[in-house]
Amino acid sequence: MRVNTDHGAQPLPESGRANTQKAPENVQASGSGSLGADQAQLSGVGAQITVLTAQALQLPEVRQARVQALRQAVEAGSYTPDPRAVAGALLDDLVLKPAA
Repeated sequence: MRVNTDHGAQPLPESGRANTQKAPENVQASGSGSLGADQAQLSGVGAQITVLTAQALQLPEVRQARVQALRQAVEAGSYTPDPRAVAGALLDDLVLKPAA
């Protein structure tokens, strides 16, 4: 089979043609003062990041001494949390933050 590339440009059928009608020149883009002006629509993600950052800065700093003491207790096998307190904290967390 041989492909012949010497056909030149082929006209598109009517159904495949793009709309070539010109828009009126005196129509302005909605929300802008001039034609062709750049527009941006921002999502709320930036605002959410700002709020979350502010909330994170409000959290207390990690108490490294407490973390180290708990780590050593776990490694030594002497860490024995109260099962009722753990269950209560889990239920409280589920009530305050329901699953999505």
